[in-house]
Amino acid sequence: MSDSGAAAPAYISPLAKIGDDVGIGIGVIVHDGAVVGDGCVLQDGCVIGKPAALSDRSTVKASVFTPAVIGAGAKVCAGAIVFAGATIGERTVIGDRAIVRERVSVGDESLIGAGAIVENDTTIGSRVKIQTLVNVTAHVTIEDEVFVGPGVLMANDNTAGRAPEVPNVGPTLRHGCRIGVGAVLLPEIEIGSGAFVAAGSVVTASVGPGMLAMGAPAREIRAITDS
Repeated sequence: MSDSGAAAPAYISPLAKIGDDVGIGIGVIVHDGAVVGDGCVLQDGCVIGKPAALSDRSTVKASVFTPAVIGAGAKVCAGAIVFAGATIGERTVIGDRAIVRERVSVGDESLIGAGAIVENDTTIGSRVKIQTLVNVTAHVTIEDEVFVGPGVLMANDNTAGRAPEVPNVGPTLRHGCRIGVGAVLLPEIEIGSGAFVAAGSVVTASVGPGMLAMGAPAREIRAITDS
């Protein structure tokens, strides 16, 4: 660890690994084992490597401790929380008050917007833009270069908690698809590569590659002919 300019009263665990030229704001907490790459920025009040605290009735599996990993050049903004077991790619931005849960992987040069929540066991690719106040539920796959507009909601449980033995399966968002503001994506559906879901739509069935879908429930309207 070189001189990274930690501002009191930040707490950096002696068991954390902090790279060179890391900017550390006031009130930052970095837990045991966390790895922060060179050139990262940790803004005021963010928490890196928070252990998950699960209720006795939670259907989420407790995991063996693994460290949080923040890739080189990433920025974790004010008040954001990155759980233990999450991996954040290089030059990715985690916005103010965003939460990234355990066993989440976010690729390089992506954005998790302010107040967004990414639940456990989710994979997000590179150059993905997830905007403000999006709720990415657990067990979601988002491929590279996807855009998710503000306020989008995703679900992963068709039984609404009535059948805990049934595995939760969230939506799959294929390469380059776009989700408009305030859309709702229900469990197990797939949004095809290059597809566009219009604002406010409720997606109850999969949308094919390159298709425009809109409505509640959403219907495929036409193929997208523009870029």
